[in-house]
Amino acid sequence: MHSNEYIQFFDGGIEPKLENLGGKGASLVTMTSAGMPVPPGFVVTTAQFDAFIEEAGITRDIHELLAGLDPEDMGQVDKVSAAIREDIRSRPVPPALRELTVTAYESLMSRFDAPVPVAVRSSATAEDLPDASFAGQQDTYLWLDGVKAVTEHIRQCWASLFTSRAIIYRLKNNIPNEGLSMAVVVQKMVNARVSGVAITMDPTNGDRSKITIDSSYGVGEMVVSGQVTPDNIMLDKVTLTVISEHLGDKHAELVPDAVAGRLVEREVDAERRGRRSLSDAELTAVAQMAKRAEKHYKCPQDIEWALDTDLPDGDNLLLLQSRPETVHSSKPVVPSSASAGGYFSGLSPAGSSATSASTTAPASSTPSSTGPSSSSSFNLGSITASLLKPSF
Repeated sequence: MHSNEYIQFFDGGIEPKLENLGGKGASLVTMTSAGMPVPPGFVVTTAQFDAFIEEAGITRDIHELLAGLDPEDMGQVDKVSAAIREDIRSRPVPPALRELTVTAYESLMSRFDAPVPVAVRSSATAEDLPDASFAGQQDTYLWLDGVKAVTEHIRQCWASLFTSRAIIYRLKNNIPNEGLSMAVVVQKMVNARVSGVAITMDPTNGDRSKITIDSSYGVGEMVVSGQVTPDNIMLDKVTLTVISEHLGDKHAELVPDAVAGRLVEREVDAERRGRRSLSDAELTAVAQMAKRAEKHYKCPQDIEWALDTDLPDGDNLLLLQSRPETVHSSKPVVPSSASAGGYFSGLSPAGSSATSASTTAPASSTPSSTGPSSSSSFNLGSITASLLKPSF
């Protein structure tokens, strides 16, 4: 099957457009086009969502329900959210549109020796914008098997455009509902041995001469949701030398259960908890991939990555998402004479004594800790968790 108005494959050769693919979908197509190691998949475009809403005849009803809504009136927001989502979930998808999605799913499955689980992820047109941290406001569903589960959860993603959290976020950030749409990503599920996030700066102060990586065992949702304390490593962006590292407890991992056909939480044994989840070579590879994403997008990136158990070493590092870092990137950068290789630091020239030693130590310094991090040490997951909490 080839890409069309309603379905766009990551490698379909069509230019990615935010208004068609949403933030996440456009990013995945862009990364695939740039030759980055992205698991294959396709996007159910905004045109399909728009056609579904139009066919259902509920566009006007949605706008009327949202008009004049007070973001501080949680009771009313919850009531409106529930009404809109139930309307979307209860309406039939036009047969021609459903058939396009079914064919696309079958085409994706044909790339593998046997059917593989997929992730179904919301991709709204208002997410991952340079001036908005919209990630996590809609739904993501993991380890889905079969076309019935996939099509049903695509509809769930459409409905999640109107969760209470998403509605309040748009109201408070003056994002209009007119023209708002939703694409949905359907992508091969990664069988993650280790996964995590990386930011191409020090997120505590915006220092762009650093790369900060969180890693833990299993699927990365436990990292980004803050359910586990991951390993936290900071590297010099030029030399890729470790500046500081704190071993997280990593007490649990989310792994597939082939019998149950779903992801299950499993306790991590003491030996694995006591060592870093990434080897030196894997750590370097993650940092290099983060740098590559930053170079491609020409701004600091917040990436999600995983090491796939099903792939051989050297080919198993996959890029799952790359979005602009928004906390510090919107602030003017201040040149720092201490920054290596021409990178700039977000630190004020009059940096205070509160700056942690790990951010000022020379690149050749010994890591500040090889044991579990204390409650006072910085954890990248604490920031990403605030951006990627599950929807209501």
